[in-house]
Amino acid sequence: MSQRQVLQVFEQYQRARTQFVQTVAELATRPQNIETLQNAGVMALLRPLLLDVVPNIQQTAALALGRLANYNDDLAEAVVKGDILPQLVYSLAEQNRFYKKAAAFVLRAVGKHSPQLAQAIVDCGALDTLVICLEDFDPGVKEAASWALGYIARHNAELSQAVVDAGAIPLLVLCIQEPEIALRRIAASALSDVSKHSPELAQTVVDAGAIAHLAQMILNPDAKLKLSQLIVNAGGVAAVIDCVGCCKGNVRLPGIMMLGYVAAHSENLAMAVIISKGVPQLAVCLSEEPEDHIKAAAAWSLGQIGRHTPEHARAVAVANVLPVLLSLYMSPESSEDLQVKTKKALKNILQKCTHLPALEPLLHDAPPNILKHIVGQFSKVLPHDSKARRLFVTSGGLKKVQEIKAEAGSLLQEYIYTINNCYPEEIVRYYSPGYSEALLERVENYQPVL
Repeated sequence: MSQRQVLQVFEQYQRARTQFVQTVAELATRPQNIETLQNAGVMALLRPLLLDVVPNIQQTAALALGRLANYNDDLAEAVVKGDILPQLVYSLAEQNRFYKKAAAFVLRAVGKHSPQLAQAIVDCGALDTLVICLEDFDPGVKEAASWALGYIARHNAELSQAVVDAGAIPLLVLCIQEPEIALRRIAASALSDVSKHSPELAQTVVDAGAIAHLAQMILNPDAKLKLSQLIVNAGGVAAVIDCVGCCKGNVRLPGIMMLGYVAAHSENLAMAVIISKGVPQLAVCLSEEPEDHIKAAAAWSLGQIGRHTPEHARAVAVANVLPVLLSLYMSPESSEDLQVKTKKALKNILQKCTHLPALEPLLHDAPPNILKHIVGQFSKVLPHDSKARRLFVTSGGLKKVQEIKAEAGSLLQEYIYTINNCYPEEIVRYYSPGYSEALLERVENYQPVL
């Protein structure tokens, strides 16, 4: 037999191995094939191919294993029991970027199913290798490693601590500074998965300097709810509020905006900003900053906090924010953007605010387009609160409402009718404009009976 014929045998064997792994990887994408592949002993056949002399066969074998393990926990368990993880970890540090991505995918697919399977990954020494991959030149390798680490950490505090102990956090913080959006998002998600289990883990993320970079990320229009939740989980709201409080000018702006973006997502996240005492700091920015664009940012953020529920609106109102917003809106010296932002913030807060003592001073100064929102809130509360009705009379609020000139058929007029219907007719007449003159005229015209 010639040398050529001998080599042909090896070539045929290589082609057969290549075709096998490619076909299995393709079949593993369809759920209906999974059981048949498992019953045919596919795991045992793929295992030696992870150490094949041909890199492409190694990579495709790893990809096939990842797709199988991703399907259910039984197949993931089979990967663990088949002693496949040590081979993956061994090769992960040695092979090219394509293999590294495929191997990290297998680890992620196994670790996602349960704490026990994630612990098996930790036990085989995968964390150290995945952390090394976070320093790889290729963004795709960093992304795959970040994803795997996040899937391991998300189960419980012990696994998160293992990820921390492996030195992943500083490198994940570097990943959120990379230009690739996908890598930044996945690294941010992994940090969230670590920080959510305990204040101590969250503090670890804060201490690594993550918050400043996350604050910048959230200003991106593509920022998602999970990123806002991560910042809250990591204690980032308090850190940003401290930063806003101890600096001045444009340095404050990212922090001011971040508080608004976080609060905009949900009632719970807005309440986290309130509890962390974000409203008083934003109120200071609104009052003290000389630049209109910073005032506008503070106004917008306050509007995002106060727009959710009466409780949120009250938290903003008691900080004496409403008169300042109204004054800035009405000032001819305010920029157009500041006027737009303060008007919108006032509307957002007023439509939810039922704390009448904070609303009443605005009755005397607000223009009609703002006044209707204020009177509207009184018309909602007064019919159901006898104490508020009494205070509204003694404070001069009812008298002020009678002085409002509302257009016939307008919403403002409807609100005034609703308020007037809360009181006896003679009380309403008594506080109506001109009533005292009419009484004096009656006195003058009255002829006593002698």
